[in-house]
Amino acid sequence: MGSRKFLLAFFCLLSLGTSSLYAQVTTAGISGSVIDPEGVALIGATVLATHAPSGTTYGTTTRPDGGYDLPNMRVGGPYQIEVSYVGYETQTLPDVYLKLGQKLVLNFDLESQATQLDIVTVTAGGVLGGDRTGAETNVSSEALTKLPTISRSAADYYRLTPASDGNSFAGRNDQFNNFSVDGSIFNNPFGLDAATPGGQTDAQPISLDAIEEITVSLAPYDVTQAGFTGAAVNAVTKSGTNNLAGTVYGFFRNQDLTGSKVAGYLHNTNSTKAIAKLDFAISKSHSLALTYNFLDAFKDKPAHPSAIGRRGPDFTTLQFQNSGYRINNTIHSGILEWRALFGNKLSNKLQLGYAAFIDSRDPFSEPFPVINISQDGSRYIVAGHEPFSIHNRLDQNVLQVTDNFNIYAGDHTLTIGTSFEKFDFDNSFNLNAYGGTFPPDFVSVDAFVDSVNTGAFDDDVANAEALFEANGGDEGVEGEGWALAETNIGQWAFYVQDEWAATEKLNLTVGVRMDMPLYFDTPEKIQENIDRNCCYDPNITWYDTDGNPQMYDHTVLPKQTPLFSPRIGFNYMLNKGQLRGGTGLFSGRLPFVWIGNHVANPNSYFYNYTETNFKFPQVWRSNLGIDQTIGNGWLTTIDLIYTKDINASMVRNHGLKPPTGNLKGVDNREIYTLDDHPAFFNAYVFTNTDIGYSFNASIQVQKSLANDLYLMLGYNYLMAEDASSIEAEISSDAYDRNPALGHVNIPVSSPSLYGNKHRVLGAAYKTWKYGNWATTVSTFFQYAQAGTTQNDNTADFRFSYTYSGDLNNDGSFLNDLIYIPTDSELDQMDFVSDEQREAFRDYIEQDEYLSDNRGSYAEKYAVVAPWYSQWDVRILQDLDFGKAGSLQLSIDILNFGNLISSNWGVKQLPSNTQPVGVSVAPDGTPTYSFDPSLTSTFVNDFSLLSRWQTRVGLRYSFKLVTGD
Repeated sequence: MGSRKFLLAFFCLLSLGTSSLYAQVTTAGISGSVIDPEGVALIGATVLATHAPSGTTYGTTTRPDGGYDLPNMRVGGPYQIEVSYVGYETQTLPDVYLKLGQKLVLNFDLESQATQLDIVTVTAGGVLGGDRTGAETNVSSEALTKLPTISRSAADYYRLTPASDGNSFAGRNDQFNNFSVDGSIFNNPFGLDAATPGGQTDAQPISLDAIEEITVSLAPYDVTQAGFTGAAVNAVTKSGTNNLAGTVYGFFRNQDLTGSKVAGYLHNTNSTKAIAKLDFAISKSHSLALTYNFLDAFKDKPAHPSAIGRRGPDFTTLQFQNSGYRINNTIHSGILEWRALFGNKLSNKLQLGYAAFIDSRDPFSEPFPVINISQDGSRYIVAGHEPFSIHNRLDQNVLQVTDNFNIYAGDHTLTIGTSFEKFDFDNSFNLNAYGGTFPPDFVSVDAFVDSVNTGAFDDDVANAEALFEANGGDEGVEGEGWALAETNIGQWAFYVQDEWAATEKLNLTVGVRMDMPLYFDTPEKIQENIDRNCCYDPNITWYDTDGNPQMYDHTVLPKQTPLFSPRIGFNYMLNKGQLRGGTGLFSGRLPFVWIGNHVANPNSYFYNYTETNFKFPQVWRSNLGIDQTIGNGWLTTIDLIYTKDINASMVRNHGLKPPTGNLKGVDNREIYTLDDHPAFFNAYVFTNTDIGYSFNASIQVQKSLANDLYLMLGYNYLMAEDASSIEAEISSDAYDRNPALGHVNIPVSSPSLYGNKHRVLGAAYKTWKYGNWATTVSTFFQYAQAGTTQNDNTADFRFSYTYSGDLNNDGSFLNDLIYIPTDSELDQMDFVSDEQREAFRDYIEQDEYLSDNRGSYAEKYAVVAPWYSQWDVRILQDLDFGKAGSLQLSIDILNFGNLISSNWGVKQLPSNTQPVGVSVAPDGTPTYSFDPSLTSTFVNDFSLLSRWQTRVGLRYSFKLVTGD
């Protein structure tokens, strides 16, 4: 097809709304110019790039200005670049390596001899590259091979980004990141428990051995990158070579290779994974890549620690093993990528992808009610069936297509693209089907024993068993029985961009992107769900934040309002460095379970809704950075990033009017009366707010020295605030876990739960070679304050003090910030006993935050745990047998300091973030309780986060057939 016909066909494709995925980074490229001795452009010079391992050749000719572009090339190398022109000597540049997303600039003067490579002007890509605008971290194949990891998860390498804790980036919820592998969506799109697929089973969906490079971008001002308001994490797998080679390996670890056995669940886990990739060079101008990924994994887990109230197991709450479950994750994912170059002025990259994520749960309990037992107002014992694992099934099907069309016009590279992605979710979620999930709990162990002895509990057990049989057991009955909520949702986008080489030193990137949400037939699916349920009532009057009456039609979803994202980025080359940055809007996805709550829960007694004006997440992000080589080759990077929320998310309770009552006593806060809760039920409504921001300042110094030595040291400071750090999947939890004071529906800017306030990190590796042997020693370390623990704890390194009980009568037993009384005020408060009052007095005195803030209310997420540290070490021993292959022994030790001393590397977490229980009489008088055994704020964490862990591996690599 001629270029004109192709261009016409492409624009017809756009006009028909043909789809594509957000164009994530999968390739690299080179560009530059070819001139003669007088500096005159050579028109029609031939530029060939040959990928030595595979023999793949990319070719083009120079344009009238002497410029050329070779886009969409394989990552890695080595490449040999050859430039020729009639009447001039051919020039060859060997051993060129390309990094993921890199656009390497190579300028040639054909008068010089081919062997004199210093006459080739090379503008280095990677960190120092004219195409880079925002903060970015590239994890090379060498780092993937040498740095320590126990989980063999890519997350162990994301943490090399200073503004990350390995999960969250730039103080954002990790569900707002966009992960891709070879351009394929590798988020967990529904957003249950983990941000990446397989995360629920702690399985790495892609083997690290298959990954070539990873790039983490916090502020890429290229509008083809989207789908995130946190970070874009792009991984590309290795391409094939002309050698038929293989690797056999095994890794081993058990409790004997873990510091001091931890009592509790065994957490059995297993995963099987596979990847197949075909990268085919059709010609010098066309190539095709096809990648297929497979994962089958499971993990035994305790009940969720915080959903629908505290569930433990932790320092306060005992959870029985029968409350746990096995989570199963199965993934089939494939993507096809066609790359084409039409002459020397046009190129195109088309991606077609499909993924199926199949998740299910196997509870440890037979059909049985949930048992929640309290003590002094706090949940004390959890037993019985896991409430979220009652025939819990989730099928996710993702369709994606992308197309980017590039036009090379002198100093300008124009990009025209369109994108579409469609997510189909079938979710069977049967919360409280067996009863007992929601309060009130049994008030004591004695109350539970009495219920059993009197036979009152027998009917609950019989009802659970009967319901299980009536619904068809584990298999269910198609079309009836167990719940089924079907949500079909997606996004379509169109974007244009100009990359302009304004001068030899200044590059500008200017573009605009439009993203529009799509809901397809979801309203019809909602109606089907309403018809299957018992208690939908469209005539209930609810209330907005100001107390104005609202009525909701549950089949109405948010408007399909386009979001526009203009961006501008720049790069100015300095002597041995570059100044770069940009500003613009970024529109992202959200965990689609938040919309799924609307679909699945129309019943008035647990009403979930999404405001009709609700918009997908959007932030305005500005970045200014400098990369400068100083001293003897030390590359120093400084980045400043400011992010402002435009469309943040918050769950409000529209069953409430503004509060009109007041608590009695020294704490006279506003509380809700019966008149303020006229509908009696709660309505959990997802809404937007523009409150929230973050500021990151980071510095990083790194150098690759002679003799295979690499050193890196970095620091990041984060100040992040939001109105609601949503770490929940269920709308009611998102509301309950947002600590508040006064009118709970008014957004208040407070510290965000996510990200480390301070973080110092470093990495190093060194290889010694002697004969056929080589030894590598590497380390990664971090010292940090605040942030999340990444292991589902409700008590993280940043937390709030709240009452145990519904002090303000808003329907939540988790969100009431405590009042910190003075000594005299404490004497006026009504406690269950004087002993408990005095114990609370002692607790306040030993707590730095409480003792410094007496006479005021505790602030949301204002308390941070002590600094924590971690050192990881890896030792590799390689033996090369020549043609017979090579053998590698590896030893990975996480938290190496804890191996040396049991006092080192131990993290401290709050023992109880709800230390004070409260009950309120009808007249508004509170009675408080406190556990006298609670004597210190922080206790040593007993989880694997604080234990040393060792993994031993053995790998044999071999070549069966060697190509030319």
